[in-house]
Amino acid sequence: MGTAAVPRRFCRCACFCSENLYVARYGLHVRFRSEQQLRQDYEPILRRRGCVSPKDFQQLLGELEQEVERRRRLGLESAARKALIASSYRPARPEVYNLLQEAALAPEFLAAAEYSTSSGADLKGLLQRLDTVSEEKRIYRLPVFTAPFCQALLEELEHFEQSDMPKGRPNTMNNYGVLLHELGLDEPLVTPLRERFLQPLMALLYPDCGGGWLDSHRAFVVKYAPGQDRELGCHYDNAELTLNVSLGKAFTGGALYFGDLFQVPSTLAKPLEVEHVVGQGLLHRGGQLHGARPLGTGERWNLVVWLRASAVRNRLCPMCCRKPDLVDDEGFGDGFTREEPATVDVCALT
Repeated sequence: MGTAAVPRRFCRCACFCSENLYVARYGLHVRFRSEQQLRQDYEPILRRRGCVSPKDFQQLLGELEQEVERRRRLGLESAARKALIASSYRPARPEVYNLLQEAALAPEFLAAAEYSTSSGADLKGLLQRLDTVSEEKRIYRLPVFTAPFCQALLEELEHFEQSDMPKGRPNTMNNYGVLLHELGLDEPLVTPLRERFLQPLMALLYPDCGGGWLDSHRAFVVKYAPGQDRELGCHYDNAELTLNVSLGKAFTGGALYFGDLFQVPSTLAKPLEVEHVVGQGLLHRGGQLHGARPLGTGERWNLVVWLRASAVRNRLCPMCCRKPDLVDDEGFGDGFTREEPATVDVCALT
């Protein structure tokens, strides 16, 4: 008898609890290890951004301490929410939980993915099947889902949002939206999307960023609306590559803007602005600085998939820019593993 394969254990870097803590009020990401370190590293810039009085600083300190504690509990609390949702939630559109079918995908997306797996496929041929938003920044766009599927997914997400089920924050900067693994959509929707369709595309578009070695992801939907989140500060993603798909609804404003890679010192004086097109997805490198302009009217929902390659991030954590200090985590964690994938030629990624 054969031996069943042991599932890989994914990890996070210990820096998750101390690096890149976002302070929305001051539009700043900070490292936080102690009050003394915070004052030493950030007091001048905090003062320039309005953190002036002792009361302001103490309020900031309390918020950072709460965020560190939230991050420490995140894995276990997320697993508990997922279990409760699986046992108690009743979907409005159960068909979106079926295994991803090609009928849900736009013909242009299917054609690009099929080409990417064909004999002799190359970057030049693939780019003829995509819209190049920026050759310099390597940002591309193409339709991903059909309009009926976008509508069905959006209806399901709204139904969940209005339910009494517990909900986790999509990430550290967005307060409104849905974590797809908690809702039970990772296995039927996002994993096959990554493995069958995105990986061949990304292998041609971004071979130097681990595009051919994607082995995990973090997927969430973000919502922007009046009285809720309306804009998103400049940041980079904890991912090698990112897919961002506009699901709807009707809205004005909220354009994405892109700067340079976070490793490249620069200003955002003249960022590249990109409007959303419902049903279409933007592909970009995770390290590309970007944000979202303020929403004008309506509601904007976007599906964001952070695509990760352990062969890349096992060598350098993109958030602390050091060799990762690994901590076992739930699910895909933050995409790190304690071993290299057996088939990866690490030299080819350097």
